[in-house]
Amino acid sequence: MAKRHLNRRQSWRIKKIQDERAKRANQQQDKFQQDLASGELGPEQQGLIIAHYGTQLAIEPLNQPGNEFRCHLRANLPALVTGDFVVWRAGADNTGVVVAGLDRHNLLSRPDSRQQLKPVAANIDYIVIVIAPIPEPHANLIDRYLVAAEIEGIEPVLLFNKTDLLNDSNQEAFSQLLSTYQQLGYRVLQASTHRAHGLDNLQSLLDQHTSVFVGQSGVGKSSLVNALLPNVDTRVGALSKLSGKGTHTTTSAKLFHFPTGGKLIDSPGIREFALWPMSKMELAEGFRELKPLIGHCKFRDCQHEQEPGCAFLQAKADGLISATRFTSFEHIANSFTESN
Repeated sequence: MAKRHLNRRQSWRIKKIQDERAKRANQQQDKFQQDLASGELGPEQQGLIIAHYGTQLAIEPLNQPGNEFRCHLRANLPALVTGDFVVWRAGADNTGVVVAGLDRHNLLSRPDSRQQLKPVAANIDYIVIVIAPIPEPHANLIDRYLVAAEIEGIEPVLLFNKTDLLNDSNQEAFSQLLSTYQQLGYRVLQASTHRAHGLDNLQSLLDQHTSVFVGQSGVGKSSLVNALLPNVDTRVGALSKLSGKGTHTTTSAKLFHFPTGGKLIDSPGIREFALWPMSKMELAEGFRELKPLIGHCKFRDCQHEQEPGCAFLQAKADGLISATRFTSFEHIANSFTESN
């Protein structure tokens, strides 16, 4: 599609709207800075970021789950994301100001269009990687999610959803796929929202923890959210009849509370996040069977391709590393090289 060219009046109108928005934002920021200086805000307290609304953050007091305050940020604060704990002060009519961010134990990021890392959620306990018979799962994509989880120090869980779609033609392939990850020590769960199967085990795992769901479009992530959070209306994207691929539904990162105490952070940016470019050494850190072999090759600059004395290739030849996983490692590494 050809790029649309704006005439002079359209360009002027767009600039005028942008200038007015910037002016309103500056006025709001000035007001909150004045409130801070005048002492018209409440005492400092800790809170949890549960959503973003433009330049504002939705803050939930730690002792008042479900109570939301729309807050501005004090000037010069670093970027904060859903799941971050903060120090804030309440104002009138469920407003307030965030005055500081607290330490986070991990941060999930994704590359933007310029391959720059953009933080999307913080303080996550589980990354639940959802796969299903349709669309067909690909080990390479699963491995990308696992690498991100391993590097960020977040425990991954592989969830085989839509088990009701298993049949004689795909049963064996799925068993082999899941067995590969179970042998590596990854937790594997099975579920079906259609048959309400396996949801209790999943809910029990997520209780008292903060989790995110990731995976291809169409694997049933929205349906899982609806099943686990019956009081939250999360639109379910219909699977495209033409392409077999799903459609994005959620529009912004938001934190939800499970009835029994756990939390779920959900957004398309999280569900579909991609792995960022990294070196082969960094990539190997994300493969738990390769990580112990780092530094044991004959040559320090070993590229693990055909060099003599390569610990990776020797482990593969000895059957200590899955050929499928090593192929995935090579494919991901090559994709980073090609993109540079």
